[in-house]
This record gives sequence, C-alpha cells and structure tokens, in this order.
Amino acid sequence: MAITKETTIAECVERYPETVEVFYRYGLSCFGCAVSSLENIEQGAALHGIDPDTLVSELNASIAEGNE
Repeated sequence: MAITKETTIAECVERYPETVEVFYRYGLSCFGCAVSSLENIEQGAALHGIDPDTLVSELNASIAEGNE
C-alpha cells in the first residue's frame, strides 16, 4: 500500500497527482490549504465525516489504475 492514513494530504497529492480526483469526489479540496502539509489523511477524513479506511482504499485504487 503506497498511501496510509498517516500520509499527509500534501504528500499524497504531490507524489500521486491522480489522487486529486478522489479528494474532489469526497468534497475535499483541502490539499490546496496550508494545513494539508501538517494534516494526515485520517485527520482530514475525520474532520469531514469520512471513513478514513475507505478514503485510503480509494486513493490507493486510483494509483493502481494510473499504473495499468
């Protein structure tokens, strides 16, 4: 698994730009915010009422699709 709940949002988007679509799908545009370099995916998901495990799974799936 490339992305974990502990991965910061900024790191996720910088390393894997294809994940932006997943964040948008969940209404999370926080990767453009200054806090994104300090906040991990689990924290961001919790603040928006999103299950972090589901979000991480979909983020990793978007990476896998991009590598096919």
